[in-house]
Amino acid sequence: MTFHREGIATLVVVLLFNAGLLWLAAVFFPLWLLVITAVAALVLLGLILNFFRMPNRPVGDFDERQVVCPSDGKVVVIEEVEETEWFHDRRIQVSIFMSPLNVHAQWAPIAGKVLAARYHPGKFLVAWHPKSSTENERTTHVIEGKHGVVLFRQIAGAVARRICWYLKEEEKVGAGQEIGFIKFGSRVDVFLPIGATIQVELGDVVVGRQTPLALLPE
Repeated sequence: MTFHREGIATLVVVLLFNAGLLWLAAVFFPLWLLVITAVAALVLLGLILNFFRMPNRPVGDFDERQVVCPSDGKVVVIEEVEETEWFHDRRIQVSIFMSPLNVHAQWAPIAGKVLAARYHPGKFLVAWHPKSSTENERTTHVIEGKHGVVLFRQIAGAVARRICWYLKEEEKVGAGQEIGFIKFGSRVDVFLPIGATIQVELGDVVVGRQTPLALLPE
């Protein structure tokens, strides 16, 4: 387990804030209030360390048709929808919601060539809102693999205010390669071909890089 690089600036701010708060408490507060302040500072530091944790997690042993879960979280949507940005046809959408307690890194669901890596500014609706997939701040990534094309989006939520992504168009990626990070509560949508075999169910708790999400059609 390591600390994700995207959290370094936040960690520095929290450490400075805690140091200043504890100094003020030591100078001006009675002992009992100083103890409460110290406990609160430790809780805040613990929350930041937990949120930006980065597990040393191996990629599962999957074949080339396998779509791997691109994030930790809970499956909140499995439905057939009209995808209007890239495919302009019917696709199976699988959405994974990340609570503040989940690991917030994202990983490539398949190996292949990056056809699109786009950023869209937008709103900050709660991540489970039906319109968050098309109206919230988000990214769109499209990867073409040997057995099909997969689109996935990083979507900001009501609290998440920064999406980080590392993919560039035309580059090659491996399945399970780290591709981004979303700060403080969010969601990932994956759009699969209609013939794909979905391997998760609504309510399932999934693990990025390890839980099989779907099998692409042959």
